[in-house]
Amino acid sequence: MAGQAQLAGRTVLVTGANRGIGLETARGLAARGASIIVACRDPGRADETVRRLRAEHPAGQHRAVPLALDDLGSVAACAQALRAELDGLDILVCNAGVFGIDHGHTAQGFEWHFGANCLGHFALTLDLLPLLARRPGARVVTVTSAMYRRGKLDFTDLDWRRRPYSKWQAYADSKLGNLLLAEELQRRLDEAGIPVTSLLSHPGYAATNSAWGGRSMKPTLAETVMLALGNALMAQSPAMGAAPSILAATDSMARGGDLYGPSRLGGMRGPPARADKKITPDPVTASRLWLVAEDLTGVRWPA
Repeated sequence: MAGQAQLAGRTVLVTGANRGIGLETARGLAARGASIIVACRDPGRADETVRRLRAEHPAGQHRAVPLALDDLGSVAACAQALRAELDGLDILVCNAGVFGIDHGHTAQGFEWHFGANCLGHFALTLDLLPLLARRPGARVVTVTSAMYRRGKLDFTDLDWRRRPYSKWQAYADSKLGNLLLAEELQRRLDEAGIPVTSLLSHPGYAATNSAWGGRSMKPTLAETVMLALGNALMAQSPAMGAAPSILAATDSMARGGDLYGPSRLGGMRGPPARADKKITPDPVTASRLWLVAEDLTGVRWPA
């Protein structure tokens, strides 16, 4: 593998690294020499992933930490433990998330997609920023989805308590939130002179078990048929879905705010490359969302 040792001595945390794209991201970065921290809610699956990484790439110091992104208490505890144990963090891959689930709320009362996908990763990133700032060339890679193009944030009802609930719109909104917060993070890093780079990736259409595993959707019969056919006829492998995140984490030409995704079939599949976001930059909305996220999580931009 070209550049196999390019991450030797680097420490990488991947959320949701116990299955699907997260697992393949962890494997791909471990293959390049990184030591992987597997962060997920299921300790059994986390330990299984660590055993696999140690068997495949024994040079790395791979381990697991508990993390439930839909509980800000768990996020804070995870970050506190890591700050006590680590002298720095080179790459944070914000990969985990929920997908198309029924209406429900996190431990703090946020709509699940918004609370876990956006607010959980927002709090984790800011809590780990001191560790990232200690490592030259550190990166945050936020995994979004091409569905962010359908996102329409309603700041009057982010938790879907008044509107008729749409699981697909809620998911799309959360993925737009991921993109906006990652872009605002880069603006703030630049203004503060903090040498950390914020990047984005999306997997295209990858055949994973995200629709059935963990706390994700309980598909109807029609959705099950649609998803199965799509996976069989159009989707690429989880490893290919992870490739944009791996490229974002390793590309020496990366620029803050860049998005990486598949390069063929309209961004649905193919080798990874820098991608066109296909939406107009909106720093005003991004800044507004950031301030809302600070208020909701209680986690603030470092002074």
